[in-house]
Amino acid sequence: MGKIVIAHRYGMSVGEHWYSATGEEFAAEGHEVRIPNFPEPFAPEADVWLRGLEEATEGAPAGEAVLVVHSLGGVNALRLLQGHDTEAEGSFAGAAFAASMSGEVGYEALAPFFSPEFDWQRIRKTAREFRVLHAADDPVTGEATGEHVLRFVRELGAQARVTASGGHFPNGGESQLELPDAVRLIREVL
Repeated sequence: MGKIVIAHRYGMSVGEHWYSATGEEFAAEGHEVRIPNFPEPFAPEADVWLRGLEEATEGAPAGEAVLVVHSLGGVNALRLLQGHDTEAEGSFAGAAFAASMSGEVGYEALAPFFSPEFDWQRIRKTAREFRVLHAADDPVTGEATGEHVLRFVRELGAQARVTASGGHFPNGGESQLELPDAVRLIREVL
């Protein structure tokens, strides 16, 4: 069995949205599931969130670990992967990005998560599989949604699934307790 680490987005916590249900489904099958609760979700600090994700991935061989990341959690995962030592620890089994950004989206408070530029060549070597789930109507990436998805495909060799709707999985104050498309991506990587 593998280890699945689910990283939440800006403004969310472990108990919200599809994170818990997804984790429970895989835990029931015998996988170890970790869902770190990053501090200050409405005022995140890049280095603090990165340390939290590093702690959540410790203790199991990278080759058995799948990162499942949502929005800003995906940007945090890109930093984790960029710093991952594949020579010493091997590659992760995979990374599944839901509504994640591959670059700036215009929120000045989040700029530290995007600086410096990502080393895509290095990141590509850190996981055997990359998957992307995005909605065409995502209000966070807006008209640049295609650019973000294409960068993941081009730079990481990711397989992408773009739905016609779904917003940011979910949008604003909405609640979405399940995300079957994310479960499908995880199964593809496992």
